[in-house]
This record gives sequence, C-alpha cells and structure tokens, in this order.
Amino acid sequence: MATLPQASQMIVTLESDAAVSDIRKALKLIRGIASVHVATISDDRTITPAMRHSINKARREHAKGETIKCSTPEEMQRYFDSL
Repeated sequence: MATLPQASQMIVTLESDAAVSDIRKALKLIRGIASVHVATISDDRTITPAMRHSINKARREHAKGETIKCSTPEEMQRYFDSL
C-alpha cells in the first residue's frame, strides 16, 4: 500500500478582509498549492480551567522569582537555542 506524502499547512492572518480575494486567487496560481481555505477567527476570550491553572502557576512562579528575563531578541534566541 502506497503512502501519501504529508501535506504542509501555512496559516496567514490578514489585518483586513480587503485583500482576501486577491490573495486567494494568487495562491491558486502557485504550483503545489493543493487548496486554499478562508476562515474567520473569532476572538474567544474564554479562559478554560486548564488555562486558569497555567496562569495561576505562572503568577506563583513570578512571585517566587522563578522567571526568565531576556532583554534583547538575541538574548531570547540564545535561550531558545539552549532548550
């Protein structure tokens, strides 16, 4: 049985809907684009119990001084590279 190649997805967020139609048409012209879907992202401000737990944990860690502070983008990149 042959396996199908894994498809990659790219998510693009636009500031306004004005260019959606043009961008959609342009993407369809690019070789290798299998499909283009447009979705509206709702601004859901619901905090789930799991999120509340994570927020509270982060607040406790911050109060104890258990935080990482990066002053520059380079410092942050070095930290991420060290993980």
